Amino acid sequence: MSVLTESVEKFTADPGTGRITPAVTATAANGHTRLSTGPFNFECDLPPAVGGGGTAPSPTAYLLGALAGCAVTFISSTLAPQFGVEIDELSATARCESSLAALLGVDGTDPELTGISIEITVSSQSPVDRVDAMRRAWTERCPVYLSLVRPMAVDVRFA
Repeated sequence: MSVLTESVEKFTADPGTGRITPAVTATAANGHTRLSTGPFNFECDLPPAVGGGGTAPSPTAYLLGALAGCAVTFISSTLAPQFGVEIDELSATARCESSLAALLGVDGTDPELTGISIEITVSSQSPVDRVDAMRRAWTERCPVYLSLVRPMAVDVRFA
């Protein structure tokens, strides 16, 4: 908790010190996509029905994983300590619907993801008011969730 307290003090004194600029680079390699960010590398692919090899999670799975991952990681690492909540169990499942037909350009289909949902299960013996405050804070501060519910423009450039 001392690291969190120190960070709050530092960022309160100068909010600019809390700004970061994460980036992920995707490169086509060997029939699938390699993603890199900092020291981490991972892969993504598409299902065979739309030309992929099915050798790695799809970009949609990573989007859902970012949402579910932000729930579990942000709650367990940041919010639970901040709100004094002891976590017994914590899990999250994110879901959506999508159309493979739309990816292939089939008339009358829509490529947008629909029905995006997340179920976050928190089991805690901590007081209900602290758990509820933590849950509210997640909906107010989770950057992945907020990016999905408050869509913003994306600057797209082809070089």
